[in-house]
Amino acid sequence: MMKFPYPLLPAIALGATVALNGSIATAAIAATALPQVPSPALPHEQTVGDIEQVFAFDGPMPTGVTVADNGRIFVNFPRWGDDVPFTVAELRDGKAVPYPDIKINTPKGQPAAEAFISVQSVVMDSQNRLWVLDTAAPGFSAPQPGGAKLVAIDLDSNKVVKTIVFPKDVILDSTYLNDVRFDLSQGKAGTAYVTDSSMKGPGAIIVLDIASGKALRRLSGADSTSPDPDFVPVVEGRRLMNRAPDGTTSAFAVAADGIALPADGKDLYFSPLAGRHLYSVPTAMLRDESIPDSKLIEAVKDLGEKGASDGLESDATGAVYATDYEHNAIHKRHADGSWTTIANDPRILWPDTLSVAADGYLYFTANQLHRQPGFHGGKDLRKKPYSLFRVKLKK
Repeated sequence: MMKFPYPLLPAIALGATVALNGSIATAAIAATALPQVPSPALPHEQTVGDIEQVFAFDGPMPTGVTVADNGRIFVNFPRWGDDVPFTVAELRDGKAVPYPDIKINTPKGQPAAEAFISVQSVVMDSQNRLWVLDTAAPGFSAPQPGGAKLVAIDLDSNKVVKTIVFPKDVILDSTYLNDVRFDLSQGKAGTAYVTDSSMKGPGAIIVLDIASGKALRRLSGADSTSPDPDFVPVVEGRRLMNRAPDGTTSAFAVAADGIALPADGKDLYFSPLAGRHLYSVPTAMLRDESIPDSKLIEAVKDLGEKGASDGLESDATGAVYATDYEHNAIHKRHADGSWTTIANDPRILWPDTLSVAADGYLYFTANQLHRQPGFHGGKDLRKKPYSLFRVKLKK
């Protein structure tokens, strides 16, 4: 009989048989149970940054957040399918309160330009105004005519002071307005830059003159504003893709989403949701209508991989912050182009929007977007609460 070159493993039970070259060997070794190691003693992923939960959302999932200089916090809830009684809110006294009131948050029976239909983003500007970006596309439908708009609310009076309806020539049936940044030094009343994160048509950067309401659709369908065709996202260990209840699947393909504008206003940073690369383009060229997209595309810089991001943000030092929804993390790109991770924690389930606040913290929503029914055959895997977190920024 052939001899084993190594001892039989203790996992082989008494009386087990092993066939070797036609011979039968009987294992006469009693089964031995493996010792139980307490789970806290096992190596595990290390966290980065000390995140704090600022607010727990027990209702609809939030996307956007912005923090005023005096500490007031505003959020929004797009109408994607959850029961959303109001789409813009202020967090006050431990509650989410409709802002500026419930009437403007109730679009039924009102003209599309006069009520919030489905808000994707809220952003503070330097003049103490809250800007509300209304997609007018509940459930990712085609934008309602005359409903896609930017609305400014003065925080001192809590009243709407300006409404800009986007011109028809920049809002396509496939358009989904996502995020916005402002440069109030350009133009008579400033300039807004908005991402079109379409899932069905061309992505783009929309450049809006606040005084006149005139808008340009830039980099429409360019590689930099389009989903990366080779992108295969993995979140919580599973490939992220659209999964219908009937078993059909399709790729996760969302265009330009995150956007950031550092204090000097020279370059706009942006990235598609379905991709890991960060891009930049000179804002002067974006605003110059005489420069065709063919020339503008040549001016776009690919700044390399940063992780797969939903939200981007910037600060006064020229740093750019990027969420990383595949790794439950937030990264910081320094002015010299180097990167560091400022937060990494298993509780950061799909970090969405970022807001640098005057109190020295970076605020961000974590809304479990990847657990929605559309990615899991109709099953909703989200677990409430959703969170608003913050992490202290180092000076």
